[in-house]
Amino acid sequence: MNQTPARLRVAPSPTGDPHVGTAYMSLFNKAYAQATGGSFVLRIEDTDRARYVADSEQQIFGTLAWLGLPWDEGPDVGGPYAPYRQSERLDTYRPFVDQLIESGHAYYCWCSPERLAELRAEQQASKASVTGYDRLCHGLTRDERAELPGFSPTPVVRMLIPDDAPLTFTDVIRGQVSAPRPDDQVILKADGFPTYHLAVVVDDHLMGITHVVRGEEWISSTPKHILLYEFLGLTPPAFAHMPLLRNIDKSKISKRKNPAARLMWFREQGYLPEALRNFLQLLAYPPVGQSEVATFDEFVAGFDWAKVNTVGPIFDLKKLDWLNGEYIRALSPDELADRIIAHLAFTGEWVDPDPAKVELLRRATPLIHERLGVLSEAVGKLEFLFTLDADLVVADDARAQLGDDAAAVLDAAIDALQGVQPFDTPSIEAALRASLIEGLGLKPRFAFGPVRVGITGSRVSPPLFESIELLGRESSLTRLRALRSSLGGLDPLDQQGSL
Repeated sequence: MNQTPARLRVAPSPTGDPHVGTAYMSLFNKAYAQATGGSFVLRIEDTDRARYVADSEQQIFGTLAWLGLPWDEGPDVGGPYAPYRQSERLDTYRPFVDQLIESGHAYYCWCSPERLAELRAEQQASKASVTGYDRLCHGLTRDERAELPGFSPTPVVRMLIPDDAPLTFTDVIRGQVSAPRPDDQVILKADGFPTYHLAVVVDDHLMGITHVVRGEEWISSTPKHILLYEFLGLTPPAFAHMPLLRNIDKSKISKRKNPAARLMWFREQGYLPEALRNFLQLLAYPPVGQSEVATFDEFVAGFDWAKVNTVGPIFDLKKLDWLNGEYIRALSPDELADRIIAHLAFTGEWVDPDPAKVELLRRATPLIHERLGVLSEAVGKLEFLFTLDADLVVADDARAQLGDDAAAVLDAAIDALQGVQPFDTPSIEAALRASLIEGLGLKPRFAFGPVRVGITGSRVSPPLFESIELLGRESSLTRLRALRSSLGGLDPLDQQGSL
């Protein structure tokens, strides 16, 4: 691998929630930049004003920063090639457009949208072997074109594709690649904004980009980009086209059909950024060393484009779930509690929580450490601790599984817990085992089931004895009595003993 410091960029468009593909491309761009001691650039390509979404840019910044893929240059941090938003570089592109027109490599086109739509429809109806723009405007003056049908007074500029345009190029990952012949692509729109094809070439040149790493869907555009470099007398960068991310059914992953295509979705669900980063690198790259769990620095240390697998990787969330669990269990309980609290703040579930509530969460985190899949599950697993006794709802499936002896079990548990001293996990466990297993002769499953339902309202919960300690004697007895009362028979409030 050439170790000359490389300059790479990721250039998302602010047209909505960032696509997970933005993170995927950022990961590999940054990896190679870091491996060569080069620079990773974030550029916002916002020339498509019809699809522009105002807050999308901040989402791009936020999600990539959360993912741990910081950039060396960009709109928010500046850099020697600022500005890094294409909408702020409009004056930059016009001289290149003029150069192409003057050299005969581009021309004005006055065809109206209606005329172009009719042309496309005719080509589709006739199943024409050659499609695309028919060059009606090429070689005509404005006045000459105005005499023909389908005239628009505000022209676009199209590049002129020569008949002998080269249709093959060398790809860093794929070797020799062939692409279809392009038509006369629009490079400057009627609103004065450049299209992607011109802007990307100009910006990559002016920003000193040495390697353009992007998805394989751009292979068909590469010949026209190489032509633009040639027309403008510029040296093209190296091109590398990553395989597309695919769903389980092999279809292209898209935000319309798969919520996991939204990069923000992973943060909302509570995946750890280091787990998602690890997952993305495994999609098109073999495991680092003997383990699939590897840090970004370990990934960078042995980075080689030759290892990239060009077969479309399957976006298997089960694999991500497994990785996320591995990373969660590698955290200390305090670190995990910090992550849970930060996640609840991000989602808005906890805004300036009471310190006592935070402390309770910290104490409870060890109970769910081994059982947690994503951070968003934490509140559900511990909800019983943050619910008022009077508001606890016993789930229907939990109530349905209570046996005929549930009332007797609850009576015995209430009696046992009233006298536990100190009220800690070992003492609670000893008292309940003595009362329910030894005293009533029950197996643990049947002995502790009704107690679990009364304490948590659920059939499944974190470890029972630890949960009772965290809940405290008063709340635990109140909940057990409430469930016992709902079963009928002797009212537990009539039993001897007090809180």
